Amino acid sequence: MRGVSTLSRVTLELGRSTRRRRMSATSVHSMADFLSKNPYSPPSWASHLRPIPSHTFSLAQVPTPIHRWNLPGLPNGTELWIKRDDFTGMELSGNKVRKLEFLMAEAVDQQADTVITMGGIQSNHCRATAVASNYLNLNTHLILRTSKLLADEDPGLIGNLLVERLVGANVHLISKEEYSSIGSVALTNALKEKLEKEGKKPYVIPVGGSNSLGTWGYIEAAREIEEQLKSRNDGLKFDDIVVACGSGGTIAGISLGSWLGALKAKVHAFSVCDNPDYFYDFVQGLLDGLQAGVKARDIVSIHNAKGKGYAMNTSEELKFVKEVANSTGVILDPVYSGKAAYGLINEMTKDPKNWEGKKILFIHTGGLLGLYDKVDEMASLMGNWCRMDVEESVPRKDGVGKMF
Repeated sequence: MRGVSTLSRVTLELGRSTRRRRMSATSVHSMADFLSKNPYSPPSWASHLRPIPSHTFSLAQVPTPIHRWNLPGLPNGTELWIKRDDFTGMELSGNKVRKLEFLMAEAVDQQADTVITMGGIQSNHCRATAVASNYLNLNTHLILRTSKLLADEDPGLIGNLLVERLVGANVHLISKEEYSSIGSVALTNALKEKLEKEGKKPYVIPVGGSNSLGTWGYIEAAREIEEQLKSRNDGLKFDDIVVACGSGGTIAGISLGSWLGALKAKVHAFSVCDNPDYFYDFVQGLLDGLQAGVKARDIVSIHNAKGKGYAMNTSEELKFVKEVANSTGVILDPVYSGKAAYGLINEMTKDPKNWEGKKILFIHTGGLLGLYDKVDEMASLMGNWCRMDVEESVPRKDGVGKMF
């Protein structure tokens, strides 16, 4: 390994050893096995849960890295680390693909030819589902919530919509008012019945992929974090884990995994829609669906980070996203991780003693494409550009500069 420093060699070997252990315990996630269907074996500490999935599809690029994150405004002695689940892929980027590994395996097992799911107009979950379905030769139907004024218009090609429409997803627009009065279950069932009458075999994935089966995605992520910590030689252990909450499946999985496994970190979820009481009840339903025998309120603390509302931002939140990108290089999405990190810093500012000396892991759940929907709102925050001024003394000759 000519030219590679000793530290780099150690880092590479730690990454290899983590992957080797994961490969021996669970489905293989090497590039060579991308899109392969593999038998699933749960962590030993989760083997009492029921039902246990039989298979997964290898969709995510894992393990995702964990590194220090010097976020401005941390209390004294607080160490913040970040797990980059925004690195689980490109068009499959984010937390949703971990759930889809289990959900898509069930869809194929049931011999579905079509997948139905729903979400907001810039849903990361719908984008990841459309791509994963396309990889597996399944048609996709997406029910997307938008404003009443836009529900009868072409939704455009911004952000996640561009990817969804590129891969051929069928987009069905619904107004927020209709969604509120009808509900996601009735809407997806209505579309399912329609497609069945056309001779299709649809498989329905709930909002965010958040059902008991999808919860296994972040039970598995807890095992991944355990193994990453074991591969280190500095004894790093996290006191707290922080993550955004938008549909409930991610926090159910990581909280249960931390509780049952070796992590034993306190999980803090920052809800970006609805309210904490709603999510405590919803997560309890997911846990009961796995026969976990634990109470949601015992394993996760849910904080309200909704602000103006789902996918709506204050100028302070958007300014925070810009400042974090500028100072740390980490780009947060405005809908999920941006609000969660903003909420975390606010909690630390209000009660710094509660966080001093803690080692905290923040899970970045992806969503970069959602930023494209905020360009108009963020334009005033960007000012670092100018027309390059080239002095007359600089020699000029036509044809010197080649434009390849």
